[in-house]
Amino acid sequence: MNTYIILLVLVIIIGLALSGLSRIQLPRKPGFEGIEDPEAAEAYDRISRWPQFRLLRHMFARRLANYQPQGTLVDIGCGPGLLTMLLARRYPHLHIVGVDAAEEMIRTAGANAASLGFSDRIEFQLGDVADLPLADGTVDFAVSTFSLHHWSDPVRGFSEIHRILKPGGQLLLFDFRRDTRRTFHWLLRFAQRMIIPAGLRHINEPLGSLLSSYTRSELQDLFVQLPFKEWKIDGGAVWAFVWAVKRTL
Repeated sequence: MNTYIILLVLVIIIGLALSGLSRIQLPRKPGFEGIEDPEAAEAYDRISRWPQFRLLRHMFARRLANYQPQGTLVDIGCGPGLLTMLLARRYPHLHIVGVDAAEEMIRTAGANAASLGFSDRIEFQLGDVADLPLADGTVDFAVSTFSLHHWSDPVRGFSEIHRILKPGGQLLLFDFRRDTRRTFHWLLRFAQRMIIPAGLRHINEPLGSLLSSYTRSELQDLFVQLPFKEWKIDGGAVWAFVWAVKRTL
């Protein structure tokens, strides 16, 4: 699709989503965990390169800069690795690991990193958030974008992140919020029907991700159950940032 049409759709969606219309209230519908279908993985990689998704990655990177990441950073649910590579470019001093539950995504991420000369800067590992392939207390910073809604057991997933973090280690998470503006919900349905590639429509994406995401209040209830003692949730019009730190005892 022409880039200018995509940008126009983005402007309309953001404008309407930020308008004063009420938030939609829908029950959560858990989705799948990991994209293994090659057609869906290729489609996801392709739309991740669209300008609106690049904008979201840069927005996340700017938010991350507020927390001054150092040492080892892990991108959980890294997908095709586009955010992972952006962070490697912006933070050349970091050792970066990308983790994803889908072999197809790890293959795609590795190929993308190799094509851009990042093979020696980023390590990609296959692993589920409920059983991360990293040792206790070895990670300084964990990030995750548009992945939480896919986790089958978020309490266990966050507990695993807490386990791999060093004392003082931080987490920054970015995801949809299900209680979005009604207009964004309707426009996302339209985009999935008319714009999104067939490989993703067949697995009900991206609407499925929105419907399986959490409301701000649900995120607050979730973190009460977790070992993190300090955390905050910043809710936007259609997404939420969650920051947490592993404090020393």
